[in-house]
Amino acid sequence: MKIFSSGKTDIGLRRKNNEDAYLVSPDLDFVVVADGIGGSEAGEIASSIFIEAAREVFGQKSQLFESETSLLIREVFLLGNKRILAHAEKHPHFQGMGCTAEVIAFANDCYIVGHVGDSRTYLFRDGELRQITRDHSLVQKQVEQGLISREEAKRHYLRNIILRAVGISSEIELDIIRGKILPDDIFLLCSDGLTDMVEDNSIQETLSSTAALTDKVDQLIESANSAGGNDNITVVLSAVSLV
Repeated sequence: MKIFSSGKTDIGLRRKNNEDAYLVSPDLDFVVVADGIGGSEAGEIASSIFIEAAREVFGQKSQLFESETSLLIREVFLLGNKRILAHAEKHPHFQGMGCTAEVIAFANDCYIVGHVGDSRTYLFRDGELRQITRDHSLVQKQVEQGLISREEAKRHYLRNIILRAVGISSEIELDIIRGKILPDDIFLLCSDGLTDMVEDNSIQETLSSTAALTDKVDQLIESANSAGGNDNITVVLSAVSLV
C-alpha cells in the first residue's frame, strides 16, 4: 500500500501571524502538525523547532520499519522538547513557549501516532470519521469526569487551556496510538483552528467527497474561515491506496 499526503496551513481571519507549522515527507511516510503556544513569535518559533526536530530524526532513515517507528516518534518529541526549552532558557522573553504536536508514521501495514496537546488526529474509514487522539485539555478532563457535556465543552470559556504541551517541562508525557491501515483510509492531522470552527460531521462530509486530496485540504480550511477563522488553521491529509 502507498501513502499519499497533502497539507496546508492558513493564518485564518483574526490572527496577525501563523503559529502553526506542518511537515509532509514524500520520501518517507510520515507527517507532522504543530501548533505553537506562548504568544506571537514565541509560538511560531516553538512549532518550527518541533518540525525541524522531526525532519532531523526521520531524515536519518531511508525506510521505516514498524519495530523502530514508535521509538523514532518518541525521539522526535524528546528532541523537540529539549530544544524548545533550551531556546527559552537562552532567550528569557520567550519563557512559556511551546507547542502541541501530532506525528503519524506509516510502516508496513501499520500507523503509529504520537500526540501531545489539543491538536488532533482522525481516521476516516468506511465513510465514518473517528477521532483517534484524546485532547489533553481541561475541558476534555471535565467531560470525562462527567462535569460537563461534549456540547458544553465546545463552547466552554476554558476550552483553550491545555494540560500537556511540548517545551513546557523537562518531563514530557506523550500518547502513542497504533493500528492497522486499510485501503482507502484517510488520516487527518489538524490544529484546533479547524476543529474549533468546523463540526466533525462537516469534516466527514468533505472527506466523503470524490474531490482530490489537495482539494479536500483546501475545502476544510475554507470551511474554518467561513465559520469565522478565529485561529490559525492547519490541515494534513494522508490517504492509503493500493499500489
